[in-house]
Amino acid sequence: MTFRTTGHRGAMGVEPENTLRSFVRAEQEGFDFIELDLHLSKDGALIVMHDEDVDRTTDGSGAISDLALAELRELDAGQGERVPVFEEVVDAVAAPLQAEIKDVAAAKVLADVLASRDLLDRVEVISFHDEAIAEVAALLPQARTGLVASRFGLDVVDRALAVGAAMLVLNIRRLTVELVDRAHAAGLDVYAWTVNTPGHLAIARGMDLDGVTTDFPQIKDAARQTV
Repeated sequence: MTFRTTGHRGAMGVEPENTLRSFVRAEQEGFDFIELDLHLSKDGALIVMHDEDVDRTTDGSGAISDLALAELRELDAGQGERVPVFEEVVDAVAAPLQAEIKDVAAAKVLADVLASRDLLDRVEVISFHDEAIAEVAALLPQARTGLVASRFGLDVVDRALAVGAAMLVLNIRRLTVELVDRAHAAGLDVYAWTVNTPGHLAIARGMDLDGVTTDFPQIKDAARQTV
């Protein structure tokens, strides 16, 4: 594929984020990849949720790391959806997945699941945490990994190379042509988030990015119509 679209937390612009409903919708809409976020529960389950606590996206409260899986299962994550674990998402959709490690402690647990279920051809791993990417790369040298950044300079290219990443996943609002050119010259793919407007899509195209992450299926459709 020449320009990739990734569904952000599934299709969070139209469904409750990071739920099975959202992931199934993203697959039905035809996204190339589906992104999700990972934390560890108190008892070590790979919980699919963006924030470190459950307050914003469920009817509960408290830190994910303080709650056992059974407690998290009791929460409503939107429209009656339950909080999923990573393995359930793998089983619910066939699309390629982009798993973002939010909790560094989840790196080894995720690596173990990817290896035991032979998912390396289907799941790529990204994180804001350099150490999480380095750990996954050490445990699974064949894994495709990416460094995520919101505030960054040209040194983010060197950081990605230092941890063995194959791609950068960067805030569209801070991207520059110079950085993109440097990353491409170093052999890194560059993806932008969160691209939710035609204007940002045009910027992504103009910078010759490899793809975008978006909340909305309409952006995916517009990206495929853009030459």
